[in-house]
Amino acid sequence: MRPLIAIPARFSASASALRYAAEVSARALVEAVWRAGGEPATIHPAGDDVAGRLSRFDGLLLPGGGDVAPHRYGAADTHEDVYDVDDEQDAFDLALARHALAAGLPTLAVCRGLQVVNVALGGTLEQDMGGPEGGHRHVVHPVSLRPGSLLEQVTGTQKVEASCFHHQRVDRLGGGLSPAAYAADGTVEALEHDGLPGWFTAVQWHPEDTAHRDPAQQSLFDALVRESGHDGSHDPRRRP
Repeated sequence: MRPLIAIPARFSASASALRYAAEVSARALVEAVWRAGGEPATIHPAGDDVAGRLSRFDGLLLPGGGDVAPHRYGAADTHEDVYDVDDEQDAFDLALARHALAAGLPTLAVCRGLQVVNVALGGTLEQDMGGPEGGHRHVVHPVSLRPGSLLEQVTGTQKVEASCFHHQRVDRLGGGLSPAAYAADGTVEALEHDGLPGWFTAVQWHPEDTAHRDPAQQSLFDALVRESGHDGSHDPRRRP
């Protein structure tokens, strides 16, 4: 059986195939998990029983999406370019991140997902990187991976071409997190945590954009699915 990978849905005001508001997952993201041998499962972003709901899954993928509400990381004001904030989505994603990391559930975080993890562990975000010239929207650029990092081990390289779409970035690191990759302008492009009981990595870019043709990007999904295998060794709640 394919390892079951939870992906929290994103709220959408509309979808072309539906008449009303929708809950969606990026097709490229789902297909990357499927290519890796996983069973992607979109979950409804609501409710309090995060532990119970995640107990049936083998891994977690925290995807991209809108901005995290600035009050979640203690900011007094909100920058005018902060967009698509949803408190229900924030509460659910933050709860997922905290529980999965503490429980040792294999976790891959992408773009907003990286920012959620950083905030969940007490970090902060730079609300806007400076408009079109400062942000990393619709940008494909080289990213240097830290030698010896888990990310280097997974991708087999120290430099990748990263497809980015973000106007925010890590400011203060969350507890236990360390940078695993940088862009040329110094933006932290990946995070790792050596003190967690399970497999975890987070990237600020969107590996799903190019995973169909770039083995280094697909390797992130391959690693998530591999670490989410059914032997139960990844999760202290499970027994063989």
